[in-house]
Amino acid sequence: MKIEIWPQYGPLNSKIVFENFITSLQNSGEQLSINKSANADVAVIWSVLWQGRMRNYKRIWNQYRDAGKPVVVLEVGGLRRNKSFKIGINGVNGKADFANQEVDNTRWPLFNYTFKPWRTNGKNIIILGQHQNSEQWKGLPDMNKWFEQQVQQIRKYTDRHIQIRPHPRNPVGFNIKKYNNVSIRNPIIDRKTIDDTDFKDTLNDAWAVINYSSNPAMEAVINGVPVFVSEDSLCYDVGNKSIENINNPNMPDRQTWANKLSYTEWFPEEIKIGLPWKRIKKRLEEKYL
Repeated sequence: MKIEIWPQYGPLNSKIVFENFITSLQNSGEQLSINKSANADVAVIWSVLWQGRMRNYKRIWNQYRDAGKPVVVLEVGGLRRNKSFKIGINGVNGKADFANQEVDNTRWPLFNYTFKPWRTNGKNIIILGQHQNSEQWKGLPDMNKWFEQQVQQIRKYTDRHIQIRPHPRNPVGFNIKKYNNVSIRNPIIDRKTIDDTDFKDTLNDAWAVINYSSNPAMEAVINGVPVFVSEDSLCYDVGNKSIENINNPNMPDRQTWANKLSYTEWFPEEIKIGLPWKRIKKRLEEKYL
């Protein structure tokens, strides 16, 4: 397979992932073009967030997707952030094909989680923002407008306190004064990674989490907080589909979901020996090439 792979535009945390993924591709006998355009069968990029030097990936993404060719997207994981990493075809989160159609229960224990019971109390409804310069947000409203839409929907059914939480790299200017019992809680940011460090703390008083498609919804589900998400979310199978259920959210069994989720993320040593590539390659050959 001829593969065009671009580590040069990735962030610092992508370095080990690209190195190990390249090793696995070489060991598999693939024909690689590293940091060079090659009109290949497949392109490999980091994330679909068109921000900073990662903006350069948008050109590669558009080139291949417009030609009907697949793009393998490497990205930071949501289960063990900066320790496990997602590898999917043609997108991220619920829009990606992770070649996880067939799974078992052997990988989930590697992430060392125990489900907390579903929450039956809590005072805050947390609305989580995302980065609107991402392909995930394509075709969606301005983030401030989206926040307002969610608040308006929630207020049709409950007066519970609403806490708006922006993405750590996408601050917002939503005017909370227009609504009663609404606040903004900006994330505490790790200056080295620009990741937030306090999301788990906010879940202590949470009744529910509203999120379109990003990673924190997974943490909420694992911690027993019901989520309301779109079909582009990896939590869709265990999430609520309509705000109408905000006072009585669904609380399904989570194990089948977790087993499938565990095959979306891989640890660097697994990437190096080719475990994810074996699955991704088979899927590419069966469906995309």
